[in-house]
Amino acid sequence: MFPANVETLCSFLIDQGRSHAPSTVRRRLYAIRKVHRLLGLGDPTYDEEVNLALRRVRRSKPVRPKQAKGLTRDYLDRFLATEPDTPWGLRNRAMLSLGYELLTRRSELVALRLDDLEIREDGTLRVLIRRSKADPFGEGRLAFTSHQTATLVEEWINWRGRHIDWLFCPIYQGKPIDRSLETTAVKRVVKNAAKRLGIDPDDVDAFSGHSMRVGAAQDLLTRGFDTAAIMRAGGWKSINVLARYLEKAEHNVWA
Repeated sequence: MFPANVETLCSFLIDQGRSHAPSTVRRRLYAIRKVHRLLGLGDPTYDEEVNLALRRVRRSKPVRPKQAKGLTRDYLDRFLATEPDTPWGLRNRAMLSLGYELLTRRSELVALRLDDLEIREDGTLRVLIRRSKADPFGEGRLAFTSHQTATLVEEWINWRGRHIDWLFCPIYQGKPIDRSLETTAVKRVVKNAAKRLGIDPDDVDAFSGHSMRVGAAQDLLTRGFDTAAIMRAGGWKSINVLARYLEKAEHNVWA
């Protein structure tokens, strides 16, 4: 029943905390907050008792955020070498290389369109990354590629043609399909490349569609770039998330 009262909400949070991760409980609290706003009702979710209940849930189950394994340059080169000389291999090589150099989230990568790419005089690409999780107003950010990545992207475009707006599209029975890839396809491409290399299964599990972004950030740190420069390159607004990505890279720098 809405509006919810503070006592009921606190009981709900504590009960949910017994069987769910704190992050799940927090998302459910935010959903309740959103419903109250949409209905134009008084919002009990900001009450101090509710805040205290959520803190108790977090303290009862301290959980370190799961970190995707970084797809660093060393991994990237080996992953690219495993891709077959097929249309799928053309697409996957371009996607892996571009995702790494642009430090994109997988949602940003599959959202790219042909119009977002511009060939520069030196043969590299300037890419406009449009609205993302950290850019709700769609201001976008510009990123740039190497010659190698520009060549891989051009090879893929030449095969699939320029009649499809989406940069990365599915392939069915050897033909490009006029729609964007699902975000889950990015994860499959990364994990399948890791499996072909014969990497330890635990490491394969640790790779995700986010691994290119993580690995590129780690490589920038080991090459001497400061945190501010890495945040600009990857479009981060908060230092907290980036700091988790860089922990292992910092260990390698100072080891």
